[in-house]
Amino acid sequence: METDPLVARDDASSKHHQPRNLGVLSASSLIFNKMIGTGVFSTPSLIYASTGSLGISLILWILGGIFSLTGISVYLEFGLAIPKSGGEYHYLQRVYRKPQFLISCIFLTQMILVGFSSGNCLAFGQYLLFALGSQEPSDWNSRLIALAVLTLVCLLHAFKPAWGTRLGDILGVVKIGVLVLIIAGGIAALRMKDLPGLQNFEHFFANDGFGGSLYDYSVALLNIIYSYKGWENANYVLSEVHNPSRTLSIAGPLAVGATTILYVAVNLAYFAAIPKADIASSGVIVAGLFFRNVFGLTFGQRILPMLILLSNLGNILAVSFAQARVNQELGREGLLPYSDFWASTTNGSPAAGLLLHWIVSAIVLIAPPPGPAYQFIIDLYAYPGAWINVLVGAGLIYLHLHSVVEQWGAQYTDSVHFHSHDIINFVFLASNLFVVIVPFIPPPSSTVLAPGYPYYLVPLVGSLTLLLGVPYWFWLKSRIVHP
Repeated sequence: METDPLVARDDASSKHHQPRNLGVLSASSLIFNKMIGTGVFSTPSLIYASTGSLGISLILWILGGIFSLTGISVYLEFGLAIPKSGGEYHYLQRVYRKPQFLISCIFLTQMILVGFSSGNCLAFGQYLLFALGSQEPSDWNSRLIALAVLTLVCLLHAFKPAWGTRLGDILGVVKIGVLVLIIAGGIAALRMKDLPGLQNFEHFFANDGFGGSLYDYSVALLNIIYSYKGWENANYVLSEVHNPSRTLSIAGPLAVGATTILYVAVNLAYFAAIPKADIASSGVIVAGLFFRNVFGLTFGQRILPMLILLSNLGNILAVSFAQARVNQELGREGLLPYSDFWASTTNGSPAAGLLLHWIVSAIVLIAPPPGPAYQFIIDLYAYPGAWINVLVGAGLIYLHLHSVVEQWGAQYTDSVHFHSHDIINFVFLASNLFVVIVPFIPPPSSTVLAPGYPYYLVPLVGSLTLLLGVPYWFWLKSRIVHP
């Protein structure tokens, strides 16, 4: 049997490995904190405006959860066979072996260049200023707050890693509490005479006179899939997960299943408390309308931003925690210049990996001019990851078709194995192909997006970002030391 040099070689940097001390709660929190961001507080209006039907909107939210569960299944098989930090790096290298290291360089460019926390940090700054009474937060004030919170989070993870993990666990519970509060408010709204209540559920699946085209449905589903993004987060830190077979098998499905139920229930709460016309026109403040209608003006305009602010903080903690481990793993594999430095561990934490994450995120925060240029960069955050998922899904299908997975026990690990069903793998692949192809389809009414950029610019630049891995590979391949 051919030996994979990336796996069979001695891990010379094993001295950098952190202890496996992340249990089910911490792994679940990593997933919760990345999945539950601002999406469920802002996108339901867009989904309803696109579909024109509350019932169809709800079905699409359920589909988003199903697609995420297929992703969990695919990543469980890879993760339990290769229980190492780095996530897709190891999975892609297992499948796409020739040319050697090319796929690793493509993954590296995606993780380094667009694996930033800038979007959530900026949202933190905007919501903090709004909660403090600023109706039109200054762009640079928001950025300075964003840079400060990014710095504090990275310092916390670097010098007090146990505190960072504990705070992430707490914020994961807080996020669930916020969603439960919304659900409880929705139940209360059914008994309030001045709110729509059950009236919105009449003719639930009928079109209300707008949206409903195939393109509208595709845009709605695309935004929902992005709202579920983050289900793979625990796979990036598996070297620190205690008993990966048990922990990931519980944490992954638990987090995604619970998030799906919460998302559906929260949307039902919105439907019960907000008139249809207001849902369609509310944009990103749909949650604000909900809290104002149910709990009053003060709570909706002051307390809600603070709750969403905590949600953003949880995202920043989860993304920076996982991203630093991926950066460290890339250093261990010799794929970064000065790899020993990036692979190092300080105070039980990948401080150098956190520094790299801080540098990229800070540049993205500071460099772009105000206006649509910044929004373009934020929109670019999620797209390349869908291409990586396509490669992972296609890779697992290939391994199944060639019965290669039977070799995993001997070559990779003696852990308990998990087999993802072929139908699930095909659904995962199809859903991600949908995500990468739809943005290239011209809108029926206009070819220019609201910020002034062509509709195809984000998917085009996102795809080209991955291709930057090719020239990087040409530069790096002569520097790789083969065993």
